[in-house]
Amino acid sequence: MTDLSHLPGRTADRLRPAGRTSEEPVARPRRRLRLPFSPWHLLLAPLALLFAVPLIWLGLSSVMSDAEINRFPPALWPSGIDLDGYRYVLGNAMFPRWFANSLIVSAVAVVSNLLLGTLGGYAFARMRFGGSRVLLVLMLATMAIPFQLTMIPTFLVMRKLGLTDTLGALIVPSLVTPFAVFLLRQFFLSLPRELEEAAWIDGCSRLRVLFQIVVPLSRPALSTVAVLTFLTTWNDLSWPLIALNHEANYTLQLGLTTFRGQHHTQWSAVMAGNVITVLPVLLAFLAAQKTFVRSITSTGLKG
Repeated sequence: MTDLSHLPGRTADRLRPAGRTSEEPVARPRRRLRLPFSPWHLLLAPLALLFAVPLIWLGLSSVMSDAEINRFPPALWPSGIDLDGYRYVLGNAMFPRWFANSLIVSAVAVVSNLLLGTLGGYAFARMRFGGSRVLLVLMLATMAIPFQLTMIPTFLVMRKLGLTDTLGALIVPSLVTPFAVFLLRQFFLSLPRELEEAAWIDGCSRLRVLFQIVVPLSRPALSTVAVLTFLTTWNDLSWPLIALNHEANYTLQLGLTTFRGQHHTQWSAVMAGNVITVLPVLLAFLAAQKTFVRSITSTGLKG
């Protein structure tokens, strides 16, 4: 800014910008109050705590005695740490077998959904064949059918295949789901075709383009499919309850129901078993949280 102090008063006032005088103070910009976090956190934090209350209560109940759990009004805080429930669960000879069964079924379901869902989603996204639209609509329509209407036909199919009362009865119906195919199809549609066309010009086959170019770019969607498939398979109780009879083939969710008797229920063992059951699910979600959110936000409803 030019220094006008050496000029006479009237001359200096004429040379200054309009609307300002030599006596007028310079207005300072007001400082806005900035929070160290987003204002939305003031609303989301109480909601998150509300949704976390059942999980917190589960953890507290797992270290209570049966008398404290059955007391009325219920105790909000354990008087001491009682690990009898964990000792009962971990001392059960069948518990490691149930854990292994759930892990096998969930792992196979995740791998098969990633592989078959990728192939099916890419076919619907990039390949045009007769009846593709109709087939896609029919596949999506199966998502609206409740499980209660399909469990009896599924059981009859498994019996014809000789898979009842085996882990195969849990694995085969979960090899691929319409949701996995649809979610991956939507993500593939958001990828630019130019990358695939450049690879085709270089002589790459369609499968090579898929697994070397498209799949590495689809990690957020693949992580979402893996997490949701693992959650669904790991927490499933109704279908194992129908398909399995022998205790050695029980999954973890079905095995925990044996802790409930007709006249007495060992609630501390049930709570401890549920805590052990929830831990793999919680760790799987936390490990893929960022990619899960990125996939949901980037996968639209592009047709």
